[in-house]
Formats: sequence, C-alpha cells, structure tokens
Amino acid sequence: GKNCSLLQEMDVIQKRDENCYCYVQNRTIHLQYLWSTLQIKVHSREKFQFEPISEKNNCRNSETVFEFAACAVQVLWKPETCTETFLSMKQYGEDVCFRIQPFKIEPYTVRVKREMLDGKLLFLFVAGIFLFHFANSLSRSAKFFYLSGIILGVLALLVFVLLTLKRFIPRHSTFWILMSGSWMVSLYLIYCFKENMQWLWAEHRNYLLGYFLAVGITSFAICYQHGPLTTELSITLFTWTLQLTAFVLIYCGVTIPQVAYAVIAVSLCSKGLCYPLGAACHIARKMKHHFKSKKLVFKYLTEEEYREQGDSETVRALEELRSFCRSPDFPSWIAVSKLQAPHRFAAFVLGSPHVSAAETKAHDEQYGIGSFFLEEQLFETRAQAEQDEPANSVHGEDEENENEMRTQIPLPYATELL
Repeated sequence: GKNCSLLQEMDVIQKRDENCYCYVQNRTIHLQYLWSTLQIKVHSREKFQFEPISEKNNCRNSETVFEFAACAVQVLWKPETCTETFLSMKQYGEDVCFRIQPFKIEPYTVRVKREMLDGKLLFLFVAGIFLFHFANSLSRSAKFFYLSGIILGVLALLVFVLLTLKRFIPRHSTFWILMSGSWMVSLYLIYCFKENMQWLWAEHRNYLLGYFLAVGITSFAICYQHGPLTTELSITLFTWTLQLTAFVLIYCGVTIPQVAYAVIAVSLCSKGLCYPLGAACHIARKMKHHFKSKKLVFKYLTEEEYREQGDSETVRALEELRSFCRSPDFPSWIAVSKLQAPHRFAAFVLGSPHVSAAETKAHDEQYGIGSFFLEEQLFETRAQAEQDEPANSVHGEDEENENEMRTQIPLPYATELL
C-alpha cells in the first residue's frame, strides 16, 4: 500500500518505529537469475514482532473451502518475537510485504541482498533430474525403500500412519478419502514449516531434533518389519510416485516456472522416446554392418596349390610375353642385336618351350630327389641338432668335406648360363 516502504536490491534501512516494507518483483525474465534468490535480513538488539502481510491473509477473498481453512491457519500461525530473522524470496515469485513492530525504542536494520547462486535451489533441481531418470532402479532398491520410509514418516506423518493402518480399513473408498485428506494436511504443514523453519530451528531446536530422531527410528522399524516391495504393481506405483516427486523438486528448484515446465516436458519426452531411439540405433547398427566393407581374409596355400598356381601363372606370363613380342610396337631388331642366341628367341616367340630338355635334365639332377641340394639341406638339419656338442674339430672336417664335394660336382648348366 501507500504506507509501506518499497525495498530495492542492496538497500540498508535503519529505523526505530513500526513500519511495513514491500518488495515488488521484477517481471522481466533473465536466465542468469535461474537459481538466484533475494535475502532480506532484519536484525535488532531488542526483540521485535515480524508479521508477513499479503492478500492471502484476507480470508474474505478466499474462493474455496481449502483456501479459507489455509487462511485461517495462516492467521493463527504466527511466530514469536525474535531479534533476528531471514526471509528468502525467489526472483520471479510473489510480491512480499511484512510489518516490523519493535517493542522498545531501539533501531533495527533491514538489509536486502541478492544471492546469484542459491545452493538449495540447485540441489533441488539436480536431485529432481536424478530422481526422475533413476526412479525405476531406485524403486527396486531395499536401502532406498527404507530411506523413503523414514523421509515420508518425518515429513508426512499422517500419510505414513495411514499407510501402516491400511489393513484395518475395510473399504477402499474410505481409505482413499482419508489418504487425500492426509496428503492435503501434510502438504500444508510442510508449507508452514518451510516458511518458519529458521524461527523453529532457532527457538525450538531440541524439540525438532527429538521429533526427527523418534519418528525416523519408528518409521525405519515399521518399514523393516514389512520388508521391501516385492510385487510388480507396488514397484510400478512406487516408481510413479518417485517421478511425480521429481517433478515437484524440479519445479521448486528453479525461479522461472517456464524453465521448469520445459525441463519436465523434455524429461517426459526422453522417457517416451527411449524405445524409438533404441529401435533407430538398432537399425543404424544393422545398416552400418551391411554397408561396411568386408575385411580381407588371407588363405594359406598348400604345397600342391602353390605349385599349381606357380605353373599357371608362369604359362600366363609367357603367353603375355609372346603376344607382346609379336606386336608391331615391339623393337625386334634392337632386341635381336642384343641377344646371344636369336634363333632360340625366335623359336620361343613362335611357340617353342622356353626351357630345353637338357636344361630340364640338369635342373632335376641338381634339385631333384637324390641331388646335391637335398643332401646339403639334410646335412644342415643334422648340424643344427648337434650344435650343443663341443666338437669343433668334427664341424671343421664336415665343412672341408662339404667344400670338397662342392668342387667335385660339375655345374655345366651354370657355366653355360655364365
């Protein structure tokens, strides 16, 4: 209203008398403020009364019964006086107004500062993303089941008690009506605790710790007695509950609601597109395998295949040489002038064998069965088998004998070639 002072960022106000203050949100969206919050700190040496003011406190404007009940509880739920209080606001939330009423004439300070990266908001956002994508595996874990039971018992005690006493409720309709009411009451209590958590922790820390410890141990004992989930229906319901909780965390973890809606939509599409993407990847692997060039397979030839291939390739190369020599582009006179036996070359071009009968006979005598070449190979094999024996004189005699045998064997074919 007109009587309230407007707060701006980085303001530091000191006053002594009662006054109300309002912070009007900036409606221009900037992505750099996605996890940004505004911190309002009120500090004084003496105690003062901090009273939030908003349109929700006017119960005449309530449109539903639930809003009227929430408004009535909000009016009755007022924190006690304190000397210091904090108020955290999201960048694109509602406008905030509050009244400060000091009990003594003592100055109090109102500070407004911006926190560009709020660790709580970032933690909620990351936890929501993680919980949504791993909800299926977490719902089948026994440890996570016990942890979820403890958290549910601490935050929503009425819901946990109702789930524990489900077997004693005969009708399902009655159970779901009670469950709906328990969830509404639990959510509202969570909202009230969230708004006044700092005051409760500062003034009633021992009671909060005792409540958390007692309810946590009791919840764990009840969950351990019932055991983890076993049926597929209960696991599926638990998975859906975790995914809905993940959406709530994502929405509460950012200051821009449009970004939260976009992230939730992308998450749903990623879950829905897992099967088409899997099919597309499978088809791509099949197509890649189909069009992939085949690797060369090396096949080792046997001795018979090696000889057959050598003979066939030799015959083919000789025929290509004859055809080239018969072509008009071949310099026949230059070749004849450089040959020692032109008549033999002419006979080869006309179709005669390239090796004479005498040369074939000499080759068989030298490299055939019982030839000098075969005996030399046998002698080398024996020498390798007896190399560990210290008989240097015997090796010397063998080498001299081999040299003598080499000098005694005639090499008419080699002399002719030279």
